[in-house]
Amino acid sequence: MTQGSVVSISAEVRDALAAGQPVVALESTIFTHGLPKPRNLEVAMEAEASLRAAGVVPATIGVVDGVPVIGLSTAEIERLAAAEDNVKISIRDLPIAMARTLSGGTTVAATALLAHRAGIAVFSTGGLGGVHRGASTTFDESADLVALSVTPILVISAGVKSILDIPATLERLETLNIGVIGYRTTTFPGFYVRDSGYEIGYRVDTPAEAADVIRARNALGLESAILLANPIDEDKQLDPKVHGEVLAKALAAAAEQGITGNASTPFLLDYVQLATGGRSLDVNIDVYRGNVALGGQVATELAKQ
Repeated sequence: MTQGSVVSISAEVRDALAAGQPVVALESTIFTHGLPKPRNLEVAMEAEASLRAAGVVPATIGVVDGVPVIGLSTAEIERLAAAEDNVKISIRDLPIAMARTLSGGTTVAATALLAHRAGIAVFSTGGLGGVHRGASTTFDESADLVALSVTPILVISAGVKSILDIPATLERLETLNIGVIGYRTTTFPGFYVRDSGYEIGYRVDTPAEAADVIRARNALGLESAILLANPIDEDKQLDPKVHGEVLAKALAAAAEQGITGNASTPFLLDYVQLATGGRSLDVNIDVYRGNVALGGQVATELAKQ
């Protein structure tokens, strides 16, 4: 490891960036908080292996004993995947985690910030955070959106989870000047399903076209992220009819039980997982696989110039 002022960058990532090789950032909350054991570790290691097989260097980002690490080692990933006391670390939590030597997974916001600071241009995740239902009264909105408005990176996700307020999220993305591009679609994906029911204005059909957009953004000196919305393959999505029925029941159950605020997301996701017999978890993993693969392809195109 090389130690900067506050961040540790692995030698593999540092050397790849210096040589102009393709690098893709990966978040750690997917295996510290998002997936059950032991699948969390399996998915984390699979993502890294798939990128390396494509000639791309993975840069999994997390915090270990108060140190933000860009390019977690296998041992560090294994440690975080097994730990029971991980902290979920967004940007506002980084200084606290550092000062108190905490360990945990970085959210989309914190991962994007750290990746950009290291010079990484592409970041693959599962689903982006967004505006929550009822936010007009609760003001419940993910810090991911604000962070991406000031972080010039490409984020690849399958849209946002359908438990969120998708039209409000799209409005906020527009207000925050975060460009939204569909990958081979002009329909915004709803994470578990290919079609959220909402349209977006632009699409690209190849990784090279996505790379061209990034180069144009950089040439203009814009400081906001670009979201590449990559829908899950049709044969791997949750059945749209089942999805609609389960989501309606989940929202009704949350309202009946008075579940609000930070408790809403885990409650709704757990409800959907139980109601689909674990099928939603499989979809979650397939979504991530697809976004990691696409991230590697775009990073490879960017590295050509």
